[in-house]
Amino acid sequence: MDAFFAAVEVLVDPYLAGKPVIVGGAGARGVVASCSYEARSYGVRSAMPSVRARRLCPVAVFVPGRYDLYQEHSRRLHAVLMSFTPLVEGISLDEAFLDVTGARRLWGEGRDIAAAIRAQVLADTGLSCSVGVAPSKFLAKLASEAAKPRAGPPGSPPSPGLGVKVVAPGDELAFLHPLPVGALWGVGPATRKRLDRFGVKTVGDLAAMPLTTVTGALGEAQGRHLHALAWARDDRAVEPDRTAKSVGHEETYAVDHHSLSTLHDEALRLSDAVANRLREAGVAGRTITVKVRFASFQTITRSRTLPRPVDGGAALARVSMELLEAVDPSPGVRLLGVSVSNLAPRPGEQMRLGEGDGGDGEREPAVARAVDEVRRRFGDTAVGPATLLRGDGLAVKRRGDQQWGPEAGTKRGQRVVDSPGLCEDSGSSGPG
Repeated sequence: MDAFFAAVEVLVDPYLAGKPVIVGGAGARGVVASCSYEARSYGVRSAMPSVRARRLCPVAVFVPGRYDLYQEHSRRLHAVLMSFTPLVEGISLDEAFLDVTGARRLWGEGRDIAAAIRAQVLADTGLSCSVGVAPSKFLAKLASEAAKPRAGPPGSPPSPGLGVKVVAPGDELAFLHPLPVGALWGVGPATRKRLDRFGVKTVGDLAAMPLTTVTGALGEAQGRHLHALAWARDDRAVEPDRTAKSVGHEETYAVDHHSLSTLHDEALRLSDAVANRLREAGVAGRTITVKVRFASFQTITRSRTLPRPVDGGAALARVSMELLEAVDPSPGVRLLGVSVSNLAPRPGEQMRLGEGDGGDGEREPAVARAVDEVRRRFGDTAVGPATLLRGDGLAVKRRGDQQWGPEAGTKRGQRVVDSPGLCEDSGSSGPG
């Protein structure tokens, strides 16, 4: 999708059309989640600190992300994709791979299918997308980037892109080798620095290097992987049923936390949200991990693997709090995260010898089911741990809530429109 989060915000609020829109955290610790092409013309990019984005584009309209809203539009998008082929591998809310080799008799060749998808996505969602057609996933991804609109000079409208870019069999290297080496998956700043020593600027430069030189510079696994990509070798199939390897939530705070009791409350809040997602997915996990980032940006993790998988908020919170006991928060904690891995389908609730006396082990699954049912009927904030009760209700963690940084000084349910001091009530359940 083209600037998906920003495009959705423009769709629901036409006032934003043609403006440099930045979706993300507007606070001092916020990051850019997405931005319109008008904002990109000023040099703003995703994952950029919001403070820097504001310096680059003082006239930007900041809008805090609303995950639920984007998720709803993503469902519509994926419904369109599934109408063309059941072989759809969603890799994010706004991006997917499709295997259409079996759909050509019905829909035509790749370019025809791509054009039909773009037209149907626009008709059903009101949003635009760019499509890459190629013999492999890797090349299709790069082709989709080549098909996208391009930002113009600051203050000018973007240039429309190709919409569809086809890399035909036999043309793979002609398309790939002129691209900058940073286009390859896995080439970040550290890898770029190593490759710079060898004068590698393009994918073709990397392909021309002997494999032994590449593995010597980057290591055996990464070197072989990138060298194969440089020669357009990617035999991965589209995986329609990819299963999640972990489920987690983390949050950056507007003000550092120095108290273990405060972190315990936050761990309970995060654990409740993680457990809810586990039960929604019908899975449970054995390994609980706590992530702590201090004011100095030093980041540590602490994990524990349990003998049996769990999916209850109370169980996750107990382990998370115990893991936090080994952490000294006095330097200041700016980010806390709780995640669960080692996932498996939720086991049957068979009672063990000694249970049945009304203890916590027996009650927790029943309580969790009751909480899930109440929230399904009356909303996320209808019921939750009493520890999370605040003056304005339950401080329940929602998926995507403050995902891109805290909005210091902005009330829940409001969104920044033109500056950190100007807000409007949006009725949103997203970060505020």
